[in-house]
Amino acid sequence: MSVTIKINDNQVKAEEGMTILEAAQLNDIYIPRLCYHPSLGSSHSQKPVDTIYREDGEYKNDGSGPEDGFPGCRLCLVEIKGQKDLITSCDTVIKEGMEVDSETDAVKEARRDNLAEHLRDHPHACLQCAQQDGCSRTQCSTNVPEDERCCPLLGFCELQKIVQYIGIRQDLTKYIFKDLPKHKGEPLFESDYNFCVSCLRCVRACCELRGVEALGFVFNKDKIIVGLTEGAKYNESDCRFCGACVEVCPTGTLTDKDLPSGDKEEVLVPCISNCPAGADIPRYINLINEGKYSEALAVIKEKIPFPGILGRVCFHPCEDECRRGELNQPMAICALKWFASDNSDSSIKLEAKKSTGKKVAILGSGPSGLSAAYYLALSSHSVTVFEAEDKIGGMLRYALPGYRLSPEIIDSDLEIFDKLKVEFKTNTPIGKEITISDLQKDFQAIFIATGARLSKKITVEGSELKGVEWGLDFLRDVKKKKVTTMDGRLVVIGGGNVAMDVARSAIRLGADEVQLACLECDEEMPAHDWEIKDAQDEGVIMHPSWGPNKILGKDGKVTGIELIKCTSVFDKSGKFAPKFDTCETKKIDTDKVILAIGQSSDLSWIKNIDVKNETISVNKDLQTNLKGVFAGGEVARGPASVVEAVADGASAAAAIDKYLGGNGDIYPTLIVPLELENNIGKVEGFAALDRVDTPKINPKVRIENFEMVENCYNENQAKQEALRCLRCDLRLHILPVTFPPDKWMELNSDNIAEVPAVEGVYQLRDENKVIIVIKGSQNLQNDLQEKLNSETKAKYFWFEPDPMYTKRESELIQQFLQQFGKMPEGDGGGDDLGDLF
Repeated sequence: MSVTIKINDNQVKAEEGMTILEAAQLNDIYIPRLCYHPSLGSSHSQKPVDTIYREDGEYKNDGSGPEDGFPGCRLCLVEIKGQKDLITSCDTVIKEGMEVDSETDAVKEARRDNLAEHLRDHPHACLQCAQQDGCSRTQCSTNVPEDERCCPLLGFCELQKIVQYIGIRQDLTKYIFKDLPKHKGEPLFESDYNFCVSCLRCVRACCELRGVEALGFVFNKDKIIVGLTEGAKYNESDCRFCGACVEVCPTGTLTDKDLPSGDKEEVLVPCISNCPAGADIPRYINLINEGKYSEALAVIKEKIPFPGILGRVCFHPCEDECRRGELNQPMAICALKWFASDNSDSSIKLEAKKSTGKKVAILGSGPSGLSAAYYLALSSHSVTVFEAEDKIGGMLRYALPGYRLSPEIIDSDLEIFDKLKVEFKTNTPIGKEITISDLQKDFQAIFIATGARLSKKITVEGSELKGVEWGLDFLRDVKKKKVTTMDGRLVVIGGGNVAMDVARSAIRLGADEVQLACLECDEEMPAHDWEIKDAQDEGVIMHPSWGPNKILGKDGKVTGIELIKCTSVFDKSGKFAPKFDTCETKKIDTDKVILAIGQSSDLSWIKNIDVKNETISVNKDLQTNLKGVFAGGEVARGPASVVEAVADGASAAAAIDKYLGGNGDIYPTLIVPLELENNIGKVEGFAALDRVDTPKINPKVRIENFEMVENCYNENQAKQEALRCLRCDLRLHILPVTFPPDKWMELNSDNIAEVPAVEGVYQLRDENKVIIVIKGSQNLQNDLQEKLNSETKAKYFWFEPDPMYTKRESELIQQFLQQFGKMPEGDGGGDDLGDLF
């Protein structure tokens, strides 16, 4: 039900039950506030805890505070017609016909008095400084001691903006630095109680929004003291490190630690921003924690069409940036995806809609091609996939060892294409009998996703000997059962994941001994740490910082390999430029050598398409120089991970959909987002919860076959791991605060036209908002227009109507001189006191 009231003589409407502050906010009328937050409401009457802890000791609640609890900041005071006393607008409910005034002299004076109480124990020299805007804090023209300066938020601080709006009493006593505790050595965020104004927002966010209750406050010696509830360290109080307290803090008391610059969502929820596919990771982890596994899988499949595959083979770059890793170990994001894919109790209804009549040809059925096919089919286009092999899946099926990904999982994930009515033409290579030109006659768009199927080759003396093979060729032969056993000794050359797969496959085939040499040192090896450790656990002997000098042989067969010491792999710019110590070599006797030093794409069939650095050249929309022909995955970006290929396929699908007349919105909504549960609750010992590793088969057992090395979580393990999530995403749903309107307006004709042609005082500031003029005027509008027309340095202005303008001009100048003791340089446009100032 709507209620009509007046605020500052403006008739406004608001919903019944709203407070005056909420009604004003709804109608773009600013009323200052500090303890109030839009996600929390009023802080009045909050009750203290018995004891809080800081690094300087514990503080007991001594009962010195008001009986009814926290009194609030009392900066939101307003007058109500017919009432004698000023009232707080944050907890006063509106009534029909109510008349409110938020800008009377009595209100302004009371606010300044109340603000002074908050500032007594907060550094305020910078807040009184006329040069505070644009100040770096490192060089102070008034020589304020560093301990008495404001925090690094100066210029962006909510408290600073409120102070600028309300104003500071000139008789405010000098701040005395108290050297209160600082939490600098803890993960994710820092705290400095010297800047605390006891607004209780952090306490309420922790208790009311999150239900964690790691923060509390006490009344002690007539002061409000905020601290931790169970120990002086955040982990001792079972903090969940969600960052809600930091988000609501109006000062620099609580700040993020070592947070990179960039988009807020990207830096605060890095698991999503570092997932090439952009999966909503916190959302599906939370659903697993709640036991909603089918819903979790639906969230995953909105961005990752093949969760069973990715749950097993994804290199999970999301985990590298997971903020939980700052506490102990990152979340096992990939393993939880695997769990969701294996534990959904209902199939997701996903069917193609009525066809648009547009036809798309996709060349290659690896992860990039299949991802594009999935999203284009969902977008109602007719999709035909051309594959040179006899089954779809690309390198997933024909190169990845079975101990990493079984064929059954591939088949299971790809069943979705039966519903989507995608046509697959296997045993159909493109380039000989069928060319791109032929396809362009029948299809409106083509996506080349043929991958990097070739082994990269280097010239090594002896590479023509019998017993020398190349990495991908070997893996492909193993998957096709062309190689089923291996005896004798093997040396693998290469330090990437393909080299690890070769070495580990050879162990399983029965090789007597497998050694691996690579140019890179331990820290530089491109293979992932867990791949290297698994290989070592299975018996592979590593020789980092050694490269092939020559392959030794007798009677046309391999007998050994001579390695040369590599002293560095990259130059100062990070470019590949290996250097060797020619005096240091060593020989290893071996029967076979497999060179696994990289991959490349077969581009021999490509005609009339631009190629650069052994990849197809594409623009930002993955389109080649040929109209309607797109390329993605490894054929366009070079060797990449499966999840990067999947992401490329989705990007190509969006670009192709737009090209064909669609809007590019390819992602399906498989589950309607529910209202987030902000209350995550207290978890005892949360910070110390260790990562739950997926169960692995004993190395001595697993090398006997190509069965999966890792096993999926059971339900208890999955929920235990999901519980460790910090829920960084919830911070993005905390409502933003409304800053006071900036009194500094840009100096232009439109703004000057709004200035009344009356007596008063104006100030001018330069582009850095440094004051250059303070001047009284008989006609504010005319004088400001004259300044605009002159060659002034001024970029911003502020004005104050006042018939006693000469007196007010003198007051403002004296305030400035008290701080700086000198006249500023002026704007070069006048010759009296105000102009010089």
